[in-house]
Amino acid sequence: MTLTPPPSSTDRAHSFNAAAAQYAASRPSYPPALFDAVEELAARPLAGARVVDVGAGTGIATALLRARGADVVAVEPGEGMAAQFRHALPGVPIVRGSGDALPLADASADFLTYAQAWHWTDPARSVPEALRVLRPGGALALWWNTHALDVEWIAEAAERAGRFFGIDVAAEREQAARTDLADPSGRLRFTRREVRWSRRVPLATHLANVGSHSVFLLTPRERRTAFFDEERAHLLKVFPDGVVEETYDVLLLVATHT
Repeated sequence: MTLTPPPSSTDRAHSFNAAAAQYAASRPSYPPALFDAVEELAARPLAGARVVDVGAGTGIATALLRARGADVVAVEPGEGMAAQFRHALPGVPIVRGSGDALPLADASADFLTYAQAWHWTDPARSVPEALRVLRPGGALALWWNTHALDVEWIAEAAERAGRFFGIDVAAEREQAARTDLADPSGRLRFTRREVRWSRRVPLATHLANVGSHSVFLLTPRERRTAFFDEERAHLLKVFPDGVVEETYDVLLLVATHT
């Protein structure tokens, strides 16, 4: 029997391009309190700031940064995601590139933001790039929506997904929270903050959100369909009205460029 090797990080990152519309329609947004925390930890407002949103995807975070009054430029490597971004935010400039090689001038940004995106970079390259592009006193802000595993139904769903993929979801969450892994070189001093929030969505939207993650996008359709059929049955026992309350802890890391 020949075992299929696990998908590479590159394959996982590219998987989003074919599912950009699903991503835009189902992925969670971010609460106002997150951006309050960004401003507090950076000790400067977003309003009027030059912000580069890296790995902008379909523009979920970009739109919120713009609504806070920031002057935003987006950077996105994926063709499909960039196309969806342009459809949603036609007035916001977007350039193709990645955090490992930012297509931007030295000392040109007050903020660099990475929403759900820093883990796709190589810190050996993305940290020097961030320091190159940030102005003195500028801030690098990284954040991720993570599962609130103290909520019983979320912990049970995470355990089911973990068994399906053979991973420890709780351990992965703890690893993501380690500031030393965000910058192994130690050049950046990150301050960590968590912001809890929730949203209520139809069950179909919740399942589409789960299915928009790269591990599911690269799973064979038949196996993926079987998982979601079972998951739908589990969740209807918890949410018989078909409306799911998703609870998230946004993990935020902010470092300033001195």
